Amino acid sequence: MLEPSRLSLTDMPQDAYRHLLQLERLITQHVDLTLYHLIKLRASQINGCAYCLEMHTDEALKHGERPERITALAGWHESPLYSDKERAALQWTDEVTLIADKHASREAYDALKAQFSDQEIPWLIMAVVQINSWNRIAISTRAQYERKPPTAAATERVQEMHA
Repeated sequence: MLEPSRLSLTDMPQDAYRHLLQLERLITQHVDLTLYHLIKLRASQINGCAYCLEMHTDEALKHGERPERITALAGWHESPLYSDKERAALQWTDEVTLIADKHASREAYDALKAQFSDQEIPWLIMAVVQINSWNRIAISTRAQYERKPPTAAATERVQEMHA
């Protein structure tokens, strides 16, 4: 049963909320946006965060992500739609999101190191931690995503994709 919102996101401590938004912008300067969308969606799937799933699906589609990659994300292990680099990041996302299960295993870290530089890995860690923070805020407040009406350009692009 859908529970009504407990708090508005604007009721969160504004200084802390502002810093989370600043961190979000900083991460997007260091992590490829397509990959960051996948990280956000995958962690949100694991955590069961409807708000973040809806919002990040909208964002990913607007950024040009293919619907079939979003649809197959829960089965990324078996899907040919993801690169080795994306697979390493998704495995890392799974393990950091479910950190009590495997404690971010050596195998997952080694796979990450094979695909990303020593400068990129800390940003990937921050990306996973950040979306897990947002998931926990949205879930605990029972936030509801309000879909904005599509712009004419977005509607036109969707129509072109289905043509």
